[in-house]
Amino acid sequence: MADFRDWIGRSETARDVVTAAPLTGLAALFDREPGMPELATPLAHWLYFFPVAKQSEIGADGHPKRGGFLPPVELPRRMWAGGRLTFHAPLRVGAEIERVSTIKEVKAKSGTSGEMVFVTVAHEISADGAATISEEQDIVYRAAGGAAPATEPDQRVAAYVRSFAPDEVALFRFSALTFNGHRIHYDRPYAAGVEGYPGLVVQGPFIAMALLNHFVASAPKARVRAFSFRAQRPLFDGVTAELCANPDGELWCRSESGVVMSARAEAA
Repeated sequence: MADFRDWIGRSETARDVVTAAPLTGLAALFDREPGMPELATPLAHWLYFFPVAKQSEIGADGHPKRGGFLPPVELPRRMWAGGRLTFHAPLRVGAEIERVSTIKEVKAKSGTSGEMVFVTVAHEISADGAATISEEQDIVYRAAGGAAPATEPDQRVAAYVRSFAPDEVALFRFSALTFNGHRIHYDRPYAAGVEGYPGLVVQGPFIAMALLNHFVASAPKARVRAFSFRAQRPLFDGVTAELCANPDGELWCRSESGVVMSARAEAA
């Protein structure tokens, strides 16, 4: 496998403006009254800084072609595996925002699941010149196919539980909000025939947002200061999962197969 350590330290800067339309779309997706937002909810910065690759620069999987800022890892599956965020201040509608992204770490691993490459990207986001969000994003590349994770039903008792069953329309709407062209989220023949999935894959950021929204709904007066999450197994359309939350900020999404994502929120 190629050595991509030379990519460590590479950086790029993106700029955007916090507009209301993506926020109202996100509210509608989560079945809330859109209203006229003045502040972006935590994690809503994922709706900005679009990956604006030209159509001629899109790869067969719907992502921008390999290379450029991220290392050109040839393994076919690419997933957002987790992240850690600290919220310094809320984003306000109308603010000019800047994101400085730096490749922090690149690690290759080989095990029972085959070859994998983990890339960690650090993002520093500012609004009108003031720091607002610090984020580390974990991306994993891996081979297609392979055995599904072993079934490990979760028996924990959660204080707050809510059903979560996004269908193919919800997946498409989330991909549209984030300008994510990855075909595993909307192209069923591609997801099954090329990447070997049994259904359309629910986006990791969609699950993370659902978990944090569930926590905020259970503690409406809390101000989220930090959030972390880790994907543990894929979730597919047509599968009913549960969003689980405890008052201490422990969060997880589970299906009949086991824990899909674990997360933690810290609030003031």
